[in-house]
Amino acid sequence: MNNKVPNSKSAGEEKTSHRINRDIRVPEVRLVGDNVETGVYPTKEALRLAEEMELDLVEISPNAQPPVCKIVDYKKFLYEQKKRAKELKAKATKVEIKEIRFGPQTDDHDYEFKKKHGEKFLKEGAKVKAYVFFKGRSIVYKDQGQELLLRLAVDLEEYGKVEQMPKLEGKRMTMFIAPIKKK
Repeated sequence: MNNKVPNSKSAGEEKTSHRINRDIRVPEVRLVGDNVETGVYPTKEALRLAEEMELDLVEISPNAQPPVCKIVDYKKFLYEQKKRAKELKAKATKVEIKEIRFGPQTDDHDYEFKKKHGEKFLKEGAKVKAYVFFKGRSIVYKDQGQELLLRLAVDLEEYGKVEQMPKLEGKRMTMFIAPIKKK
């Protein structure tokens, strides 16, 4: 049994600390893992088996009836858990949001230029946040801003779908377009 393993959390250790060896204070445990016959054992017997193998008795699932324990090298167990968590984090997709800003009276050339950027962003898999910014008294042209955003949504519908219709918030009218998933 490794007596070197601290019971308190160290700086590099994960927040979800497991009970190990003598910290397990239940009368019996369900033992699982390699080199051990799966079954319910008295805690003292499970500790004796762990000592014979020069490994640690680690409580895996404390809420089960009886708690599930595994005989493993605790340091190696923590390392593998961190490695698994890192792999899961790497596989998680990060959604990037790109912004395109318009004025209420954006002319055709500027519109086309910004539409091409929106198309490129959606092809790359990023969400597009298109918004019309109203300066000063230009807020009276909010219908033009809405038409502009709806026109953009129609022009980009083969690359993305509208997630949020144009919505006026203060001096901004915002619309979100999410990329279409390729199958």
